[in-house]
Amino acid sequence: MTHDPKEYALGTGDAEVVRLGIQHKLWSGDAFAAWERAGIRAGQTVLDIGCGPGYTTFDLAGLVTASGKVVAIDASSRFIDHLKARQRSAHDTTIDARVGDVQQLDLPPESFDAAYQRWVLCFVKDPEAVIRGVARALKPGGVFVSQDYTHYEGVQLAPPSDAFRRFMTVVAEAWRGQGGDTEVSLRLPMWLQRHGLTPIEILPLHRVARPGSQLWTWPTIFIDTYAPKLVEEGRLTEGEHRALVADWKAHTADPAAFFCTPPMATVIAKKGSVPS
Repeated sequence: MTHDPKEYALGTGDAEVVRLGIQHKLWSGDAFAAWERAGIRAGQTVLDIGCGPGYTTFDLAGLVTASGKVVAIDASSRFIDHLKARQRSAHDTTIDARVGDVQQLDLPPESFDAAYQRWVLCFVKDPEAVIRGVARALKPGGVFVSQDYTHYEGVQLAPPSDAFRRFMTVVAEAWRGQGGDTEVSLRLPMWLQRHGLTPIEILPLHRVARPGSQLWTWPTIFIDTYAPKLVEEGRLTEGEHRALVADWKAHTADPAAFFCTPPMATVIAKKGSVPS
């Protein structure tokens, strides 16, 4: 697979498909917990917004079962092809995977019981347009579940590392330069209310990883796959890259080291008013 920068800021190549799979496994527990609190269950019709290669899509399909349906939409034809290949292999009939712009959702009004997005609103240029489309597509009483950043650059590494801090700053700058919003969840409740979705839960989503833990893999693979791209783009120097790799290796060997994930929020909203 090659990378089309217009599709997804972090790429759509084979390495990114693998990274997204690992990322999903590491964060699936938080997703399932939010889906349970939102009441997503068998027989429902669910929208998977910016589904990528479909890791979340298949988990949602397992929840709604064969009596339900998951509509999965992503701008990347490569990701959708990957999803459909897996779907054919599994003989799945629950999933309807489509190439499309989630900022221009053209779905039957009031046809979905639930919608979910994770780390999608932070990348698109017009996140409120996504909310507008979701609000239109949800049935009265339908739920929208979002898990996204409140302050991406609030990530922390101990002991402090100038090389790591520089890397995260460059990542955020590149992201914003492509129209992304590294603090999108701060604005989300306002947009939800504007389009008739009432927030019923806003909770922090924040974890700590130590060397040797499963979650330590998350920043490790991100550095391995994305830092070289920043060098290719001229955003990070070769020297900065070498310093980052050496620093991360030292932290990985340090039992006193720890990593705090960027501050995020899980937001659950319901279409219509909610009794106080």
